[in-house]
Amino acid sequence: MAEVKIQAESRTEFGKGAARRIRRDNKVPAVLYGHGSDPVHITLPGHDTMLALKTANALLFIEVEGGESHLALPKQVQRDPLKGYIEHVDLVIVKRGEKVQVEVAVHLEGEAVSDALVVTEHPSILVEAEATHIPESITVSVEGLEIGAQIHASDLTLPTGATLAIEPDTLVVNVTAQPTAEQVDAELAEAEAGVEKDEPVAAAAE
Repeated sequence: MAEVKIQAESRTEFGKGAARRIRRDNKVPAVLYGHGSDPVHITLPGHDTMLALKTANALLFIEVEGGESHLALPKQVQRDPLKGYIEHVDLVIVKRGEKVQVEVAVHLEGEAVSDALVVTEHPSILVEAEATHIPESITVSVEGLEIGAQIHASDLTLPTGATLAIEPDTLVVNVTAQPTAEQVDAELAEAEAGVEKDEPVAAAAE
């Protein structure tokens, strides 16, 4: 995975008011930590950060103005629940050659038999890989799979240098039969009955 270089500024103001002022300037408050170093509070450019974090497990090369440079991975990204903009980022410092554990997305390709329903039990898989060689995704072929077929973590083909960090028998993909129209109708009726049961009963008129 390619590194994304981002210029950062040191941050000396804290609190909700300071964070709001930073975001009004189209910047993002962030903190760098890890490897026994003291937390470094920084401000990131909003647009560049948004673009970089569109990629899962983006590897960032943070150049702090007037300070040091750090290689880092996003640990936690806080977003506004309504507007979706980035409110704050926690970044963990990593070293070249260091192995880290990260969640990597599972990408399905191909089609199972026509009457099958492919269920992704785990949309991402925990793997261990070098910080500078984290796979963007793990491709799983479901081409021609029949009802009853299952794919476990041990069946996955991982990129060179990556290893599983979960139990090998973890179910990743399950191929089941498409529900019949009668089953769908029955489930809808059951759901509607549950909603009606949960509705408060109006008080009887006196």
